[in-house]
Amino acid sequence: MALELPGINKALEALAEELPGPAKPAARHTLMAGGKRLRPLLTVLFARLFGAKDDGTGRSLYRLACTLEMLHCATLMHDDVIDNADTRRGKPAAHVVYDNTTAILAGDAMLSCANACVAEYNDPALCHVFAKATAETTAGEILELNALRNTALKAEEYTDIIRGKTARLIRAACEMGALFAKATQKQTEAAAVYGECTGLAFQIVDDALDVADAATIGKPSGGDLREGKLTPPLQIYRDRLDEASRSSFNAKFAEGAFSEEEITSVCAQIRTMGIDTEVRHMADVYLDKAASALNDLPNGSERGILEEILTYVRDRKK
Repeated sequence: MALELPGINKALEALAEELPGPAKPAARHTLMAGGKRLRPLLTVLFARLFGAKDDGTGRSLYRLACTLEMLHCATLMHDDVIDNADTRRGKPAAHVVYDNTTAILAGDAMLSCANACVAEYNDPALCHVFAKATAETTAGEILELNALRNTALKAEEYTDIIRGKTARLIRAACEMGALFAKATQKQTEAAAVYGECTGLAFQIVDDALDVADAATIGKPSGGDLREGKLTPPLQIYRDRLDEASRSSFNAKFAEGAFSEEEITSVCAQIRTMGIDTEVRHMADVYLDKAASALNDLPNGSERGILEEILTYVRDRKK
């Protein structure tokens, strides 16, 4: 994977330079702040798996892959404004450095630039996948907003949220790599299943990590409790409280009235009870489905890396 990162980062720099001047500083602040580059890596890996080569032309594989990173970063900029988050990847969020309006509009500019870039490939299927991912990611964010501070959230509603806000974009990354390489319909569908299931597992593990010790994850724990998101660790913890404690939890959760000391305590109790480990195991169902989707695909080093990514998602610590 490391061999692909220089090409991805170079293409991302080039795309960032194509942004309108006023939007560029805030957009670059987020784009160049680091990150795993998981989505563009998946696009490149699936394209390579099906035999695609990057010939260095204007319509290169790296350039296409980076449209998904721009879409991802745009959603992060919008999320940080909505959540009033002060930091992103250990640095001040774009809206803190600039302002809310600039951050939102710079995110819009990135979306538009990425969409225009995909259109350059003259492939309706690529445009369809990218547009659908944009719409479904937005829908997932709306579902999450509507579910805030709701202690009656159902498991299927949670799944719908994370499928939209996380899994659909990772699915699109895999699909677009397959489409770029002119893979068969069956192969493209297998890539889509791998991507969606990996995305669902990634978010479940992410929600488990939210209650980890702050020293381990490098940021304050309990962000979901603070923001009123009833993720599986919090749902399971709540369900195991006695009636009086559950009633108190419900009231404070609905009002956003937990103190920082209480948030730290809840996260510590969840870890002591082993609930975070239980939640990680919930991701195994999706990881197994993702692994099965690879069985019908070509053998090769890329497939081995895709299998390693599943292990990384299962075991990651931050």
